[in-house]
Amino acid sequence: MEFLIGIIFVAGVILLIKAVRMVPQGFEWTVERFGKYTHTLDPGLHLLVPVVQAVGRKINMMEQVLDVPSQDVITKDNAVVKVDGVVFFQVLDAAKAAYEVSNLEVATIALVQTNIRTVIGSMDLDESLSQRETINAQLLSVVDQATNPWGIKVTRIEIRDIQPPRDLVDAMARQMKAEREKRANILEAEGLRAAEILRAEGEKQAAILEAEGQREAAFREAEARERLAEAEANATRMVSDAIAAGNVQAINYFVAQKYIEAFKALAQAPNQKFVMMPMESSGIIGSLGGIAELARESLGLQGARAAAKPAPQPPRVGG
Repeated sequence: MEFLIGIIFVAGVILLIKAVRMVPQGFEWTVERFGKYTHTLDPGLHLLVPVVQAVGRKINMMEQVLDVPSQDVITKDNAVVKVDGVVFFQVLDAAKAAYEVSNLEVATIALVQTNIRTVIGSMDLDESLSQRETINAQLLSVVDQATNPWGIKVTRIEIRDIQPPRDLVDAMARQMKAEREKRANILEAEGLRAAEILRAEGEKQAAILEAEGQREAAFREAEARERLAEAEANATRMVSDAIAAGNVQAINYFVAQKYIEAFKALAQAPNQKFVMMPMESSGIIGSLGGIAELARESLGLQGARAAAKPAPQPPRVGG
């Protein structure tokens, strides 16, 4: 009797456990009556009819992450790359996720892998390496549409890594290095060309300024020579007038001046250390004497002219 009571007590406890169900937050449980789906239990406390009703599937309703295993994919230009990624999805309909597909996670991963081969296989290697956003968008559109009957929503698909073959990576590195060296050589050549242009412009401006300076100097030198020639012409004319008036001392003045200028040029010559004078000193002295006599005559003439002028008369006062 006691044994029977114990069995009944244990059976009652088991039935009570089977009847009272508490669904945790973030999950939904399906209820089956004799193996057939009837309804879904939300998070909270629920009562079931033991033996008649039972919990079928426990579905996680939170957003989940699936790792897509790495796989070899052939691109449009026959390059083999290794591709892996991640998938973010969330179950929206627990009944469909439980009964429309046998294994939800495996089916989702297989679907993503198949579409990765399709999308990357339609691109060149350069496009697949540089257009990951485009690949992600195409994968998300196709996979989300395909998994809609399963009661799930694919929120994001991210291509995590695309690995080209090692020899192809080395070739791309050499190509990038050559491209950078090419750009560096072009920039250096452009810098040298700019420097040559600036230097040529500077030399041109310097030559122009030098030519203008030489022209100005030539103008001033010509003007100086013209004035010197004019002064010499005036001196010669004055001497000629004096000679024409009968003054012989003017000839001595003219000859002495030219003689002294010639002697000065001879003494200032850079290839002369000393000067030999095979000439008489009396000639120079005589010329200087003629110059002095001419100066005295000029002063006497000026005094005679001043004496010949009439004396000024005092002003007369009227009355």
